[in-house]
Amino acid sequence: MPPPPYRAPWWLPGRHLQTVWPALVLRPRPPHYRRERWTTPDGDFIDVDLTDGPAGAPLVVLFHGLEGSARSPYAATLMHELVRRGWRGAVPHFRGCSGAPNDRPRAYHSGDADEIGWILERFREHTDGPLFAAGVSLGANAMLKWLGREGDRARAIVTSAAAISAPLDLVAAGTVLGRGFNRVYTREFLRTLKPKTLAKLDRWPHLADRARVAAARDFHGFDDAFTAPVHGYRDVLDYWTRASSIGDLRHIRVPTLVLNARNDPFLPAARLPGAADAGPAVTIEQPPTGGHVGFVSGPFPGNLRWLPARMLAFFAAAADGPTAG
Repeated sequence: MPPPPYRAPWWLPGRHLQTVWPALVLRPRPPHYRRERWTTPDGDFIDVDLTDGPAGAPLVVLFHGLEGSARSPYAATLMHELVRRGWRGAVPHFRGCSGAPNDRPRAYHSGDADEIGWILERFREHTDGPLFAAGVSLGANAMLKWLGREGDRARAIVTSAAAISAPLDLVAAGTVLGRGFNRVYTREFLRTLKPKTLAKLDRWPHLADRARVAAARDFHGFDDAFTAPVHGYRDVLDYWTRASSIGDLRHIRVPTLVLNARNDPFLPAARLPGAADAGPAVTIEQPPTGGHVGFVSGPFPGNLRWLPARMLAFFAAAADGPTAG
């Protein structure tokens, strides 16, 4: 059975508290992971953290958000719940997010459908049971891009999918993250992004303009100086426009949950999709509260169990096999 519709607890008001509470206060400890290092198609590597389970048990592959990892609060909570249910879990780290610098110039970005694709195809080759894909924030956007691009072909790889707090319109998201209190989030992201990028430029100095990267104070500046040119986009506007996933929702053929809080500070509610933007395989849920990947529930100080319960109930129903209990 799915959990009741989400409502933020009375003691946790406002979009910003609902967003930062998991990382600042709850900070769940991750389960024990088994790490594998996979060689990428272009000769680089990614690190994949796994929780094991019985052969044939459902597998949930979680694509993390910007500068996230298997230790992020949403990842740790979901993986603990998978262990409890006897399901298997995996968190593939985007390049540079597992604690080790990568061997190729490219990094990762919101429209990285190719990266999502080869990872899921490899899991499918080595998985007997149902395979579910989940994405959070940046990882959700990239996953939706892949699902839309592949259409019916994706049904041979994944059973169903869930996208949580995806920044579906990157122009709107990138703009709002440069304003007001949201600049606090931007500074926190750039606090880790810029040193990693500058270290990459030490190895490949002609990759991008080092001075422009160092001077970037918001995502417009950073993405225009580095993310866009390094990953084949003309400029920041070309990147944000072409990498946005909102236009891909109508092409998705895999049962997919698209969950966004209407008070998410990373994306204005006016830019969230409606039923006309999505195909029949897509379930859109937009609770009024929850923040950006927050969804805290329960009495003070709260817990993060609502989100895994919602995702796994959706997966179980779509598979028409595993129970949600």
